[in-house]
Amino acid sequence: MKPLLMGTNLKMYKTAGQTQAYLSALQTLTQDLRAQTTLFVIPSYPALERAANTVKDKAILLGAQNMHPEEQGQFTGEVSPLMLQEFGLDIVEIGHSERRHVFGETDEQENKKVVSALNHGFTALLCVGETAEQKAAGIADEVLAMQLKIGLRGVLPEQAARIWVAYEPVWAIGVNGVPAPADYVKERHASIRRILGELFLLTEIPVLYGGSVNPQNAEELIVQPNVDGLFTGRAAWDAENFNALIRQVLPLWQRKQA
Repeated sequence: MKPLLMGTNLKMYKTAGQTQAYLSALQTLTQDLRAQTTLFVIPSYPALERAANTVKDKAILLGAQNMHPEEQGQFTGEVSPLMLQEFGLDIVEIGHSERRHVFGETDEQENKKVVSALNHGFTALLCVGETAEQKAAGIADEVLAMQLKIGLRGVLPEQAARIWVAYEPVWAIGVNGVPAPADYVKERHASIRRILGELFLLTEIPVLYGGSVNPQNAEELIVQPNVDGLFTGRAAWDAENFNALIRQVLPLWQRKQA
């Protein structure tokens, strides 16, 4: 039985001390779930060292929110894969909608980061999703196909086992996000699975859903076909709440696989 994938991106929230307290609590609360779940947390850069020193024995996988593809250079304000390797991180998140739509990153830039992350031994968590305007125009699947095909260009078949994809509709995330209906998520995940199957015939890449996930919609989301886990925002930023959410959906995930 595949473990349930559950994770969160802390964005520009929580200081290093707050992140340490959060991870310490989450690690304790979920210690009986190790064999059944794969938990991951993606803190801010300043919190990474404390986060790495807090989590023991990979009880919670840790990731970076972004990464420059080059190992070094005159790139003020950027962080390289070599710098992230020092923390023993597992994951690099690439292409979050805020990177794309607030900071103007392109599919081609995300592709360079994906390839670099894989070449440096990380799991590359590629985020994809359509805007409200693209959804209204009926081109969501075309947008997802482009983001995946360009974003994963040049990835070798043997590297595909270290790719995760997070589907996050741009209109469904953030403070003003509108949760996506379960049927809509089902359709988009089927489309993503079809594209990934074309790109990597023999590798079943995990596809997570993220976008205003909360205790009210998590159950109907996790039972959808091709949803391999949940990438949760503010509903996971309290350790006790995140622990409760994990335990809420885990039995449904296990039943889906039975």
